[in-house]
Amino acid sequence: MLKLEGITWGVPGGEGIINGIDLSIDNGKLIVVTGPNGGGKTTLAKLIAGLEKPDEGRIFLDDEDITEMPVTDRARRGIAYAFQQPVRFKGLTVRDLLELAANDKLTEAQLCRLLEKVGLCAGEYIDREMNASLSGGESKRIEIATVLARNARLAIFDEPEAGIDLWSFSRLVETFQEIKKKHEGTLLIISHQERILSIADEIIVLADGKVRTSGTKDEILPKLLEGEKAVRCPLGKGGI
Repeated sequence: MLKLEGITWGVPGGEGIINGIDLSIDNGKLIVVTGPNGGGKTTLAKLIAGLEKPDEGRIFLDDEDITEMPVTDRARRGIAYAFQQPVRFKGLTVRDLLELAANDKLTEAQLCRLLEKVGLCAGEYIDREMNASLSGGESKRIEIATVLARNARLAIFDEPEAGIDLWSFSRLVETFQEIKKKHEGTLLIISHQERILSIADEIIVLADGKVRTSGTKDEILPKLLEGEKAVRCPLGKGGI
């Protein structure tokens, strides 16, 4: 279980970004965090991954206090994080990166399966270098594949749909469903996409650095969809 108690975080001298969050996330669940832009979603993900440290509060993973634990130690305990904007690794090939993530040599078949899960043809990418020759969408998909290669206890995906074409996005949603069905760890996904929200076990709505509401997909998604309709012009030509 992942547990957050009274988590706060803010920019020095500025407003609080995370304002007293309490959360409990059971193992094996697919959780989607959504809410308006600037609500603190990415910051929350970075706090869980260890890329930022809270100003106040505690974070526990299966009853172990990881609040002060560096990101490398959290990674060893099975926390994986896919950035909203992927990091490029000059000099490393896609094969190198996936094998580093898996901490093992991978067969051609294993590499193919990982890349197919994110909508890439393995033959075209396995030996390509992770540099500027890859598009943003390609880098994003490869980074997601590295997270999948780790078989993490807790995998965090920050807007995985960003920069991905429709076909690849559909394949990615199927992959999330497969992981959920097989109970292969906990998935924490930050997303606004209805298709991702619709496969969640639970949805957390974050706004102004606070949990505004949370519950099962059946409880929360209809309210979100109804709220979205309420701010649209009936003729589809603008909002109110």
